[in-house]
Amino acid sequence: MSERYAILTEGFLADIHGKTAHGILRYRPELAAVVIDSRYAGRRVRDVVASLESDVSIVKSVRDALAYEPRTLLVGVATDGGAIAPALRRPILDAIDAGLNVVSGLHELINEDAEIADRARHNGVRLVDVRVPPAHIPLFSGAAYQERRPIVLGVGSDCAVGKMTAMLEIERAARALGRGAEFIATGQTGILITGKGIAVDRVIADFITGAAEQLVRSADSDAEMLLIEGQGSIFHPAYAPVALGLLYGCSPDALLLCHRPGLPTIQGFTQTIPDLRTLVEMHERVISFVKPARVLAIALDTSALSEREADEAIRSAEEATGLAADDPVRNSGAKLWRALEGLAAPR
Repeated sequence: MSERYAILTEGFLADIHGKTAHGILRYRPELAAVVIDSRYAGRRVRDVVASLESDVSIVKSVRDALAYEPRTLLVGVATDGGAIAPALRRPILDAIDAGLNVVSGLHELINEDAEIADRARHNGVRLVDVRVPPAHIPLFSGAAYQERRPIVLGVGSDCAVGKMTAMLEIERAARALGRGAEFIATGQTGILITGKGIAVDRVIADFITGAAEQLVRSADSDAEMLLIEGQGSIFHPAYAPVALGLLYGCSPDALLLCHRPGLPTIQGFTQTIPDLRTLVEMHERVISFVKPARVLAIALDTSALSEREADEAIRSAEEATGLAADDPVRNSGAKLWRALEGLAAPR
């Protein structure tokens, strides 16, 4: 029997913290039974986040969600620091009391929360923490350098600028052409979408590069190109370590730069985001010390822009860098795939 999620976003559906919900609604819509968010209750998802083009209903509470026959509550938000926010706790407990399993990608583990874990045991339901990494991750060995299939890593100017989405759209475009590109998940949302991966931001720092290498080495044998989901940004005051760990550990042959036009500073901080040309140069310089790799294309998140503004942002990015640029959600990932496909020989 397939999974059916009641997706909990309580107040976060329309902003970047709702990215786990957004990922499931866009890439695994068959799993979404209903969304729980009292702020937007009575509407459909497309009325709140038009780019998702989803007709899934939004309800006020777990009790209302039960009419849609979900089997599991999915915590569909990524809170600051990954904490179980007060607004999420009551619905999680209500879901457990209603006999629903609970899946969470938060850093604060639901299995280690005494109140939630005790309630789950009492009701005989399962708690799943997606972010828990494998028990035994080796140190980086250098084996990734021998990987024969081309590896492309998504890198970003900031967090939440579409790194996962860009890679999934490129994978979709490649497969539509009969090419064997494989998306490799490195975060909780990607893992929920694909059913596998490692949430590298929960891995002990010394082993992040080893985790990235392990993901490369365990990719499907029939994949002709590996599309690695990036995390954070090498410029981010809080999340640079995981970005650097992926950059070194997955040993990429090329980079895809992801950016949201109009962001002047790192979100939540005062540091200025460099211009696109500098972003390209800095990423290439940082990786050059271990394995030279070029930025081959730029993926833009233009969801906040009009059609005219988006077209101008794409043209401006291409003129500034001399690279192919596009918004893979607005226009598909085909153009970006064409910029990458020369790395892999057709099967």
